Amino acid sequence: MSSVIHSPHAVSRLRTARLARSTRPFLARGGPHGERCGGCRLILSHCLCHLRSVVPTHVGFCLLMAEHETLKPSNTGWLIADVVPDTMAFGWARTETDPALLALLADPQWQPYVVFPGEFVAPERVITQLLPAIPAAVSSAGSDAGAALSGTAKRPLFILLDATWPEARKIFKKSPYLLPFPVLSLEPEQVSRYQLRRSRRDDHLCTSEVAALCLALAGETLAAQTLEAYLDVFTGHYLCAKQQWKIDHEDAAHQRLRALMAQAAAL
Repeated sequence: MSSVIHSPHAVSRLRTARLARSTRPFLARGGPHGERCGGCRLILSHCLCHLRSVVPTHVGFCLLMAEHETLKPSNTGWLIADVVPDTMAFGWARTETDPALLALLADPQWQPYVVFPGEFVAPERVITQLLPAIPAAVSSAGSDAGAALSGTAKRPLFILLDATWPEARKIFKKSPYLLPFPVLSLEPEQVSRYQLRRSRRDDHLCTSEVAALCLALAGETLAAQTLEAYLDVFTGHYLCAKQQWKIDHEDAAHQRLRALMAQAAAL
């Protein structure tokens, strides 16, 4: 399947910048070492670009990405940026913070939510639903988490820590600029379907699964379903490429994604 040309999104640009700093080529583990598509990171015979579906939403995502995440073909933050137009991505470092990240968090159009398990956070910061909408005329920007919990007329901005679990805990603890914002603790009922990396706990979801839950919570049903279906198809292509199997383009996952793409195209 030939590649479809898409403009580089935030994660793609971050990956390019990370590769430019590398002193040696990054070689992904597993699978055939053939040429990879620049648009989906899969080998060319299993390219996914023709199945990418952009779904406009009212929400945005801010990905704080650990050092090597952008280089991993199995990274699913990339899928979020494929689907949701307002996806921003920043590399995380303990000793320095990108000024563009701080500017984004201070942008008055956004209400940031740090998406993180509530069991590890002070209870007064934790919420399980989005803040209630209030008229813009009476909206006020709080300077601390307590003020932020009162309500908002802003667009939701979900801050996702795109990293392994130990790395994510480190990012959460070592990023003081996240302290003013409420912590959105999700309560997923499903077990993770992510098959490309192992986790010790079934309730640890991959980044795109977390993003789909955020979208559903914000009422963005089509985008949530599209991202879920896109992950399923991406996983299938990835595993088939690893085993050098042919792809069944008419299986249930592909049919579901194409149906959702048609809905998005009709908007």
